[in-house]
Amino acid sequence: MLRKGNEALISMSAADATSTHLQGINMNFKEFFSSNPLDLFPRVRKEDPITSFEAADSIKEVSAKHHKIILECLEKNGPLGKDGIARLTGLESNQVARRLNELKVMCLIVLTGNTVKSNSGRNEREWTV
Repeated sequence: MLRKGNEALISMSAADATSTHLQGINMNFKEFFSSNPLDLFPRVRKEDPITSFEAADSIKEVSAKHHKIILECLEKNGPLGKDGIARLTGLESNQVARRLNELKVMCLIVLTGNTVKSNSGRNEREWTV
């Protein structure tokens, strides 16, 4: 079970075939993404207009799908930068960029300390599971 302080965030099930091993933690993606870890990331401020609240609520499901796609890409292809992940998954670079830090905060991915060339030829950080 992954914990934040004394609060259980993820419960593991060894019986589920979707389990994988990340950073020494046996993690069940199906269970993890069926709960709502995205509630950890506020996407709207209390003074924002109602349309912002509606947009923030509508992106939760999409974000969870993006997280899963990015994790599967990194597991299959090894360390990659934002543009490499976008190219291999069909996601837009900005979609990938927004999800990478969230995955890092959830301790699902880490920076390698290396850089790779982006589509524009600039250095970008490399990520791995």
